[in-house]
Amino acid sequence: MDNALIILRQIGIMFFYLAIGCLLFRFDLLTKEGSRSLANLLIYISLPCAIIQSFCISDGPEIRQALLPSLFLGALLLLLSMAISAVLFRQEPLQNFGAAFSNAGFMGIPLISASLGEQAVFFSAGFTAMLNILQWTYGQRLLSRQKTKRPWKALLNPLMVGFLIGLALFFSRAALPSAVLSCLSALSGLNAPLAMITVGAYLAQTDFHDMIFTARNYWVCAVRLVLIPLMSIVLLSLFSGVSVSLRYALLIAACAPIGANVAVYAQRLNGNYTYAVQLVCLSTLLSIVTMPLIMGLAGVLWA
Repeated sequence: MDNALIILRQIGIMFFYLAIGCLLFRFDLLTKEGSRSLANLLIYISLPCAIIQSFCISDGPEIRQALLPSLFLGALLLLLSMAISAVLFRQEPLQNFGAAFSNAGFMGIPLISASLGEQAVFFSAGFTAMLNILQWTYGQRLLSRQKTKRPWKALLNPLMVGFLIGLALFFSRAALPSAVLSCLSALSGLNAPLAMITVGAYLAQTDFHDMIFTARNYWVCAVRLVLIPLMSIVLLSLFSGVSVSLRYALLIAACAPIGANVAVYAQRLNGNYTYAVQLVCLSTLLSIVTMPLIMGLAGVLWA
């Protein structure tokens, strides 16, 4: 019940931000070009800061030992979701992107914190960092339908740089000045508001009737919210030697609804971002039912 309330609270906050973005666009206070600028601020500043901050935690033997398993299992879960999406939506890049990548940060982190404690958030840090990096590389390649001429250049992006800086800080045990930590915290805190206000501006341009009454939308949401989480439970169950808390934290991140960044990247690449917003909003609403059920099933299997 507590988990369901946390999900409802996060969805309420999410739609509050959406409403702000929608109203700003309706009253001509935020233009299409303005929303593109907000998307750039999100991708180049806020998300890298969020990744770096996730590694700036209190060190300890348990945390250090959990880093590699969490990175390994997080990578496996992402590869699993990408593979399932690629098979089912081979000719539909937008649906492929949406089903493959969850809203692990905004929906996952508060639920992990409340369910397992603040320290458990670290278990999903690698997953969230890799998800953002894959959205930049693999995701943008999907949406643009173009092969990268120099693949190594795709790794030189702000999200990968943030990930490498975070790892360096973690392993070097370097203590950042409090002023720097405050800046990181403030900028990473812009992540959810920026993404959702931007998506709210997109929402003002979408068709609600199409969102509710298009059967294909429910199939994409079913893959993202049911099929991929169920397969994630199967995968995580194979690693019984890993702590239940780590598996549970990763599952929460993996079963979250479609991430808002699909709309941000779609607009950045001149894609159908209004349709992407439909998928984000519908999957978020449906997650009120699916996330508690998936976590309850995992709790029974891993008890």
